[in-house]
Amino acid sequence: MSDGLFLGFDLSTQQIKVIAINSKLEPVLQVNVEFDVDTPEYKTRKGVYTNPNLNEVFAPVAMWIKALDILLGKMQSAGLDFAKVRGISGAGQQHGSVFWSAEAERLLASLNPDLPLEPQLSPNAFAHDMSPNWQDHSTAEECDYIEQNVGGAEILAQITGSKTHHRFTGPQIMRFRRRHPNRYENTARISLVSSFFASLLLGRIAPLDVSDVCGMNLWDIPNEKFNEEIIQLVAGGGENEKNELLRKLGKVEPDGGKNLGPINDYYVNRYGFPKSCTITPITGDNPATILALPLRPLDVIVSLGTSTTLLVSTPVYKTSPAYHMFSHPTSKGLYMGMLCYCNGSLAREKVRDEINTAVKPSETDVWAAFNEAALSVPPLGTTADGIKKLGIYFPLPEIVPDCKAGTWRFISDASGLREATNDWDIPIADARAILESQNLSMRLRAGPLLSSTGQPRRVYVVGGGSRNPAICQVTGEVLGPSEGVYRLELSNACALGSAYKALWSVQRKVIRDDLYESFEDFLSQRWDEKTMISEVDNGYRKGIWEKYGEALAVFAETEKLAAYS
Repeated sequence: MSDGLFLGFDLSTQQIKVIAINSKLEPVLQVNVEFDVDTPEYKTRKGVYTNPNLNEVFAPVAMWIKALDILLGKMQSAGLDFAKVRGISGAGQQHGSVFWSAEAERLLASLNPDLPLEPQLSPNAFAHDMSPNWQDHSTAEECDYIEQNVGGAEILAQITGSKTHHRFTGPQIMRFRRRHPNRYENTARISLVSSFFASLLLGRIAPLDVSDVCGMNLWDIPNEKFNEEIIQLVAGGGENEKNELLRKLGKVEPDGGKNLGPINDYYVNRYGFPKSCTITPITGDNPATILALPLRPLDVIVSLGTSTTLLVSTPVYKTSPAYHMFSHPTSKGLYMGMLCYCNGSLAREKVRDEINTAVKPSETDVWAAFNEAALSVPPLGTTADGIKKLGIYFPLPEIVPDCKAGTWRFISDASGLREATNDWDIPIADARAILESQNLSMRLRAGPLLSSTGQPRRVYVVGGGSRNPAICQVTGEVLGPSEGVYRLELSNACALGSAYKALWSVQRKVIRDDLYESFEDFLSQRWDEKTMISEVDNGYRKGIWEKYGEALAVFAETEKLAAYS
């Protein structure tokens, strides 16, 4: 097994990526296919289509299938020896749904290796050719209906780990049934993007993943089953309609390391995979990300990409409408806490561009002026007379808090909280304020998942923003991890975690009966911290972390003022 390879795929919004590793966790190959560039005939923009009139965002399923063939071709051209691949796992963009036709199983099982995938499956394998994307905001009516009939956001979060969200699959299925009743009726099975991808590799419809299923608003996490009351609400009828939707959804695989079966012969004959190559359940992109590190209690991951996401692994199932809880993708008894914000890099880049317009920017570093502005003022922009500055920056409507798009700037002083007028240096003061705003929001909500103090042990940063020293420093100052801020050296944590999952699935030890070596123990034994991560900030600074803690209540008030303005 020492010379075996293990693949981790990531079917994300704008591209499909893969990392191949060996059994020592060493990356062997990284390849990607960018949808807008490599499949231009679909004419997507950043991987999706949009219909602003209906707040819809969706992607063509056929494009993903074609992209998989292109990706495998690129891997072949790069010299990857597919014959050495022992196991495959992956991740899919969360919440998206794929609606299979009654023909799907037959078509998947009878693929001709002399032909590419896409024309063999599209359109006949699908009852609907599009998949709603996580950016979709079209299901307000469905979300309200579900929450009202379940008893409110708090109760729904206790059951499913989250209050209703526009992008979640349950409300999306409900809207699809209402708007396209004939297509819904012709749907034989419904997959998430993750299980859709696994189905392509297996040659049959794969079960839903135990962690990714929690992003549907349908799964009863404490009782580990679909909640039939919510299923019936979504199905829109009586017992027969409820049972029909349960049949469409199929089973959920509780073991994240399960051998689902060998790879389909299509890939054996077309690309040279061994018949023994196994497929492991493919999970969501966020659950896969927490597998890229051997997280310990009180550790958090902050993903600084298009969206800003905070992830924490915890044994405590503590729910709130303000964040998400998922079953852990590999470890029964653990949960994944998640905060997800639409406004990540887009908001930071907007402020950056405004600063570069106001001052002479660096010719070599587009972030230089932003970083200088962010680090040239004290925490909260505090002046000698105690005035503090707090801002809210939402170029897009935000998820947490539920708020329209806009920018708000506030002054906090002895007389209370008020909107800033001429006492704010726009846009220079925005640089630090936006970084503080994003981190204060995470600290405000993630504290209950950590400890009585709300202080993390370590913060691991991933994504494009993790390369920016000013972003990392302010993250360390606000969140205050006791052991510092660390960056994962490989850029794609999601694909890397998937590759680790594939390796663990194949090589994990059997302890007794159906009890296996835990993912955390397995990864820790192979993890070389010196090569995998680097420290990018000291983290906790005495006095500064406490100062931000004192500002949390005031910051919560600014969010309320923005949300209700």
